[in-house]
Amino acid sequence: MTPAEILLDARDLEPPEPLELTLAALDDLQPDQRLRLLLPREPYPLYGILDRNGYQHETERHPDGYFAILIWR
Repeated sequence: MTPAEILLDARDLEPPEPLELTLAALDDLQPDQRLRLLLPREPYPLYGILDRNGYQHETERHPDGYFAILIWR
């Protein structure tokens, strides 16, 4: 059994590492899983990649200033 949600906390990483880690995590994502990505800024380039590859996503800005992006197929 796989966990329904995978957490990737990339708030302390420098570009392009968050994008690289996100794409690697998406390659391993199972159909019943979601990826929750935590970032210090909104990842505008990622949205186009997700859209082109058939992923859905929701972005939430937390009061602390970081962004949480939930990604699934």
